[in-house]
Amino acid sequence: MKRFCGFLLKLMGWNLRPYNPKEAERCVMMFAPHTSAWDFVIGKLAFIRLGLVSGFLIKKEAFWFPMGLVLKSLGAIPVDRSNARNITNISAALFDTHPRLSLMIAPEGTRKRNDHWKRGFYVVAQKANVPIGLGYMDWRTKTCGIGKIMIPSGDYEKDLAEIQAFYKGMQGKNKGCFNLENE
Repeated sequence: MKRFCGFLLKLMGWNLRPYNPKEAERCVMMFAPHTSAWDFVIGKLAFIRLGLVSGFLIKKEAFWFPMGLVLKSLGAIPVDRSNARNITNISAALFDTHPRLSLMIAPEGTRKRNDHWKRGFYVVAQKANVPIGLGYMDWRTKTCGIGKIMIPSGDYEKDLAEIQAFYKGMQGKNKGCFNLENE
């Protein structure tokens, strides 16, 4: 399956940058830029190729039959967005029951342009005591992978500046939808 996913990425014109997946086996994985549903396809193929067990949060309304079965088989975790504060607790608790989990979270929280990233990825990493992986899909260069793994320092603003510096210059599929707060 790993080779097949690598083949599909190549067929679609994508280059997967090598990375030591052992470092990313247990982390909150940033998923950016996220401007299209195609980002999930590219990201999932890349993670399978790297041998990572990835999960992702999706609104519970998407879990209608038979779509719910498909989503769960891909690693989807249904969430009730009406209680946003509880989502970080539920997400952090996932690491208690999954010894290998790269929990994919889009910091923008949406595929549309968002001028302020959501802090959830950071809060989950701190609560679960896991690092943050900087996963990316740059549609301009058609490269994807994991940039680095970082341990949250507790200083959100400092860490966010470092994270956003990494993503600076990257482009989502839908131009103009990816925004860094510091731009």
